[in-house]
Amino acid sequence: MTTAQPLVVGIGGTVGGVSSTERALKIALDAAGREGFRTHLFGGEALAALPLYNPKAATRTAAEAEFVDAVRAASAIIIASPGYHGSISGVVKNALDLLEETAGDARPYLADLPVGLIATAYGWQATGSTIAALRSIVHALRGWPTPFAAAINTQLSKFDDQGGASDPQVAEQLALVGRQVARFAPLVASLG
Repeated sequence: MTTAQPLVVGIGGTVGGVSSTERALKIALDAAGREGFRTHLFGGEALAALPLYNPKAATRTAAEAEFVDAVRAASAIIIASPGYHGSISGVVKNALDLLEETAGDARPYLADLPVGLIATAYGWQATGSTIAALRSIVHALRGWPTPFAAAINTQLSKFDDQGGASDPQVAEQLALVGRQVARFAPLVASLG
């Protein structure tokens, strides 16, 4: 793959190993890859390496700089969060808070980027409220949430280490998230 290909950045996962959330995100990123995009995944381990966001910090860690630079280079974003107590996880929110570093950029935050959304939870209630929270945050960051968001009940659907899902419909929903960000990204590029 060449660096001339557009980039989709995936943000999501949990602390403590590869999670259902990260596996779901990987399925969506793979779909964007099949549309001709490079992908970069910031999973649970990478998110856990980000220190708590301090807006007054004079310097940023290498992990923070890598994350912010990847988002700056992105043509699209996919955010996946587990539903913790009815909302997004702390590590995902902390990463999104770090995007304040882009406030002075020509394209601040997630301005004009298509953003796919995925929520996973052990039950339906938290999936809906987590998607709603993610949409609200993406709007606040000036991004464009894609029309479809995947809400995955992990009580019913399981993921495997080979990149599959026990329910083919869930796998297709996640792939749709990846395809939508890939298809909307050229439209955004043509506006600039």
